[in-house]
Amino acid sequence: MTRNSAAGTALELNFDLLRTVKFRPAPDAVLLDPLRPAETPSEEFGTLRTSLAHVITQRSNGAERGIRTLLVTSSSPGEGKSFTAANLALAEAQLADNPTLLCDFDLRRPSLHRTFQIDRGPGISDYLLGQAGLSETIQRIGASSLFVMTAGEPVINPLGLLHLVETRRLLEILSSWFRCVILDSPSLLAASDASLLATLVDGTLLVARLGATRVEAMGQAIQWLGQNNVLGIVANGGRRGQA
Repeated sequence: MTRNSAAGTALELNFDLLRTVKFRPAPDAVLLDPLRPAETPSEEFGTLRTSLAHVITQRSNGAERGIRTLLVTSSSPGEGKSFTAANLALAEAQLADNPTLLCDFDLRRPSLHRTFQIDRGPGISDYLLGQAGLSETIQRIGASSLFVMTAGEPVINPLGLLHLVETRRLLEILSSWFRCVILDSPSLLAASDASLLATLVDGTLLVARLGATRVEAMGQAIQWLGQNNVLGIVANGGRRGQA
């Protein structure tokens, strides 16, 4: 499938034809195991998934489409946004009939390919540059309902690439294929990429690390996003059972 033909065949994706890779996360990755859903951190992210579903129901207000595209970001680097995005995607994929796509839109410092130990490309940058077909960039994680789009090959100007009209079209296509599309992005105060991506998605989750995130930085991040676009704030780094 080429980029030019993707929009016209958005409803024709055959999941069975996508490349399948084994679920073998990096040794230092703390990920929910799709085959062992009762293990940590499944409970915490199951609770986050349920809370998010309630917020989405309220925000959708009867709209037919609802909220399908979700940006996960943070005010500053090192607060756990990629960890949160990956585990939330795994939790969403556990639900019946809920194909979920995790996208690494952090084109500056991508990490999801290392987390899942899969190829970095072809990925998002390759598709946006017209160097790969869309179906070539999506990898299925084992027999689960989780699919991953890696960042792709490095680019000189990530923000300029994201400004392309094809980025909006890409998200429209992906949201017609998947029930849930989760985007990992750079931190808000580190680059303008997240602010741009936030205008293209249905909602945003902000991740804060307990004891590390500055109140001023979080306030500035919310101001940049606009309160209506923020679905909630995820507290990362707490002890098990800590609110």
